[in-house]
Amino acid sequence: MNYYEVTFILEPLLPAREVLLAELADQGFESFVETDDGVKGYIQENLFEDALLANLMARNIPDQQFSFSTSLIEDQNWNAEWEKNFDPIIVDDKCLIRAPFHADMPSFQYEINIEPKMSFGTGHHATTHLVISEMMKVDLHDKIVLDMGCGTGVLAILAEKLGAHTIDAIDIDEWAFENTIENIERNGCKAINVMQGGAEVIPVNSSYDVILANINRNILVRDMQHYNSALKAGGTIFFSGFYTMDKSEIDQEAGNYGWQLTSQEARGEWCMLRYEK
Repeated sequence: MNYYEVTFILEPLLPAREVLLAELADQGFESFVETDDGVKGYIQENLFEDALLANLMARNIPDQQFSFSTSLIEDQNWNAEWEKNFDPIIVDDKCLIRAPFHADMPSFQYEINIEPKMSFGTGHHATTHLVISEMMKVDLHDKIVLDMGCGTGVLAILAEKLGAHTIDAIDIDEWAFENTIENIERNGCKAINVMQGGAEVIPVNSSYDVILANINRNILVRDMQHYNSALKAGGTIFFSGFYTMDKSEIDQEAGNYGWQLTSQEARGEWCMLRYEK
């Protein structure tokens, strides 16, 4: 599957970037990379329409300069782009995330070997970094875990390294589904089951100790009923993939199910919330 990469240049940068990201997520853009002067958004080729961007450009926002450029990213050249730009990530001096072409660094407690394709979740993005950091603060030993929107599989892989008994990893994107399978093999994981789809493929009568959901605000709110049904009483759920300004909406929906907020962290404009059922 091919993707369009759309590079947006914004002047001034804030708060325009926050507004733009929310609108792009509503229009089908799956992932984003923040830049010094804007953002790069990624959308499947079959979902991309010039009208999406024309509607944004037509908006007359006083004192706001807005421009964009597009490029089609094909399957065969994506890994080459990552090899040029993917640096190792270190989270809390405990977890190293590196690509196969990086040198081994055995001094870290956890090491994850990731070769991303057009799936996302390497640890570079603030939301993935936030969830990884929070996961290392809780006891996952012998736990049953669900990783929704698994991307590269990095959170599922870390869950196994943290001692989880069984992990279900789910992503709606075929590229992410295949990439997760490759990465769990690369890391020698044995406890991860990979499924393609959305919340509808969560196994019936499942009962998870921990749910990891690093997606976007709209999907989190829409699918929260499914997470509630799949989470054990006393279970823990990690939410990320949204902005700090969206916290109240997530918190309100979580409150409808009686969940208790036990931890919240932010990294730049991005937020992570941890609840107990």
